[in-house]
Amino acid sequence: MPENVRMWVEIIFNLTYLIVVWGLVIAMIRRRPSVAQSDRRAADLVIWAFALLALGDTGHVGFRVWAYAQGSLESTIQLLGQPVGVVGLGALATAVTVTLFYVLMLELWRVRFHQKYGPFTYLLLGMAILRLAMMLLPQNDWNAVVPPQPWSTLRNIPLTILGLSVAYLMIRDGRRAGDRAFQWIGGMILVSYACYIPVILFVQQAPMVGMLMIPKTLAYVAVGFIAYAELFKKREPEQSQVVSQSPA
Repeated sequence: MPENVRMWVEIIFNLTYLIVVWGLVIAMIRRRPSVAQSDRRAADLVIWAFALLALGDTGHVGFRVWAYAQGSLESTIQLLGQPVGVVGLGALATAVTVTLFYVLMLELWRVRFHQKYGPFTYLLLGMAILRLAMMLLPQNDWNAVVPPQPWSTLRNIPLTILGLSVAYLMIRDGRRAGDRAFQWIGGMILVSYACYIPVILFVQQAPMVGMLMIPKTLAYVAVGFIAYAELFKKREPEQSQVVSQSPA
């Protein structure tokens, strides 16, 4: 694919995605009063998770669009008197918010299935803390347009453990409870990682692998729409699912 065509595909997709995800967040907020009382906590977690995702991705994809408009992904801005790459700044923003997104997804699993935190889930929270701490280190080189290896892989290991584990818990307990919506949410998280892992490992050698971020992003959008359909439709309180399982 010619570079200019790839650029325009990315720009159009990014802007469309931001409109859709922010529209979804606004729709969730507007529909919250009609959510069944027993689902309010889960609905609030979904709102916060997708608001964070939208905020971080506004920085990530928004700054990429801005950099293209400036003529180069190497574009910088002055921050505290130092030149900072706008693409790297956006990547840092989304790296933080996607980590918090999965912490909220873990809490959503706990609330949905009336679970208690145990050693495994505390380990997952530790993965989130480790990931946030790793992003403070200079090896990240946030000014780089293409993330440096091997650090890009290393800093994504805790996030991958967290995300895949959340997917596993949702699919496992969704099957036990007959909760098809949360099985699908877990499945879409798996799809997102199936697209994301090759990007982490190979984008430095094969930049076109980065196009897998499009289906990865669509998987997140699917999670949002599934959660919206399940939690934000007007329902009678007695129709809400109440499930109890043993702690993970």
